[in-house]
This record gives sequence, structure tokens and C-alpha cells, in this order.
Amino acid sequence: MQKSGVALRVVTACLSIAGSAATVEAAPATRAGEQVGLTAGYPLPTGVVIAVDTVTVGRADRPNAPDAMGTIPFLVWASPYKLFGAQIQPVVSFPVAFISTRNPAPLPNRDLSVRYNPLLAGVLAWNLGNGIGVSYLLGAYLPFGDRGSLGLGFAGTPLLPQAASATLRQTFAATYVGDGSYNITASLSYGLTLDPRARFGGPVGQALGPIGQADGLGLDLTLVKKFGKFEIGPVAYGSLDLAVDRGDPLYRDYQRTGQFAVGGLVGYNFDRFILQAYVARDIVARQTRTRAGQVQDNEETRGWFRLVLPLYAPGAGQGSAPQPTPLVARNEARP
Repeated sequence: MQKSGVALRVVTACLSIAGSAATVEAAPATRAGEQVGLTAGYPLPTGVVIAVDTVTVGRADRPNAPDAMGTIPFLVWASPYKLFGAQIQPVVSFPVAFISTRNPAPLPNRDLSVRYNPLLAGVLAWNLGNGIGVSYLLGAYLPFGDRGSLGLGFAGTPLLPQAASATLRQTFAATYVGDGSYNITASLSYGLTLDPRARFGGPVGQALGPIGQADGLGLDLTLVKKFGKFEIGPVAYGSLDLAVDRGDPLYRDYQRTGQFAVGGLVGYNFDRFILQAYVARDIVARQTRTRAGQVQDNEETRGWFRLVLPLYAPGAGQGSAPQPTPLVARNEARP
């Protein structure tokens, strides 16, 4: 099944309330790993409307690292319309981030949530025959999420620095499904920051001033084999901030982030819906420094859970539930 939900990278921006860029770190707007398990390069059966919700939770190994969670729901419609021979698939997503602190005593712990920037996008998906498909997603994360003074004890520091700016997203995906029993997919996402000097609103946003943003890349890899209604196989994903202008004082202390994780996925088709679960562990992650200048390790173990629910399928009787739509129907995989 197709694709692209939206991104979610939960991090804490350690900014000085006085407005000077102290120790600044962000992350690509598209959450690496969100497309794992989806046949993102292959067209869906024409006319179906599918809801997908991917829930993720993880925590870095270092002491007192917070639990970083998120839910990435999206809707996709496999329209009957075509452009350049590709199926047009509108996509919309409204992700939410959650964070639960694990502060050392005597600091109190807090449970916080924040609405991330919504994604509006369109996908062009081509069936090239022989079980091969490719797709191109173009969309934008619009800066309409929580942009106020959320924080974790940093005097109102915004929780998600990359939400300050709108981000243009492009995703290129290729999928091989064979006779429908495989899912071999690679998805490469590029996020272009539209306002590299974006500000959050409110008095705290004004005090913080512009927040450094970086363009980013994300790569999701899936190698899954289906056995009847079961599916299982290895997965991997990674993310990387791109270079920033160190000549700009705003980026003098900007800390680039990046990681690559590997793991495994299992799934089951319950006919009316599909469930998937996968766990991945960072095998490499860039170190950052705290405000006190201490080196900080960022490797984490992250779990994912996904529900795929068909909402409408052409030909379903009035008042009846939509017929099940697997991630890739076998008869759709043949040229």
C-alpha cells in the first residue's frame, strides 16, 4: 500500500531565552522510519480510500533521556485520474507528538503533547510492470501546528524547532512486489526549509528570535516476504541534516543530527484491516553537546505499530464495510 504519511521527529531545542542561539539542534521534518512496511512506490487499487495510523515510541540510551512518542495518521485516495501515465493520489496527515520526561530529582517530570505541522501532498505512482512501481510525492508541512511556548523546563522553549518553518517535502520511492508476496521498497525523502530564519509566535517566540533550520534527508528501506496473511522481514531507516551556513551567526552553534537504524517487521492481514509492528535500533547516531558542553550520545531503540484500515472500496455494497485492501493485491502486481 502506498505511503507517505508524514513525518515526525521529536527533539528538544535547547535555546537561550535571551534570544542568542546557544546549543541548537533540530531534525528533518519527515520522520525517518514512517514509510517502512508500506509499498510506497506502487499504485494502490483505483478508487480506494485508506486510513493509516503509525504510532512510534523510543528513548535514547543516555540517562534521563525522555520518552519520545508520536502518532502519524493519514488518509490517501487512489484517484482514477492520471498524469503522465501515473495514478494521482492525494494525501493528508495531521501528526501529533508526545514526550514524557525522565528528569533527575528534584526536577519534576512532565507529559506534553504538541500538534505537528500538517502535511498536504500529492503522489504520482507508476506501475512499470513485472511487479515494479515508482512514485514521486510533492507536498508541504504547513506551519499551522503548535507554535507557542511549549517547553520542558527551559523557560518556554518550543518543543519542536523544525515546526517553526514550512517545509517542502519531496519523496522518491521504488517498490518491487513480484507476484504480490514481496515488498522490497526504498523511499528517499528530501525536506527543504522554506524559512531558515523562522520564528515561533507569542512573547516567548519573540524573545527566542529566529530558530536555525536545516534541510534534511530521510531513507526508509523494507525487505518483507509474505506467507499467506503473515509478513515478516528486515527493515532499516536513517536521517541526516544537510549542511548549514556557518557564516551566519544564527548557525554558529547549530548541531547537526543524523542516525541509521536496523530492525525487523512482522504483520498480519485480518481481512478488514492490517496490523504491522516493527522495532529498530540505531547502529550509529551523531553525538551532540549539552548546554554545559558535555558530549551526549543519541542512539535509541524505537518501536512502531501501524493500523491500515480501508474506508471505501469501489463495488462495496451500500451500508456494508469496504472490502479488504491488502498492501498489494496479488492481481494488481502482475503487469
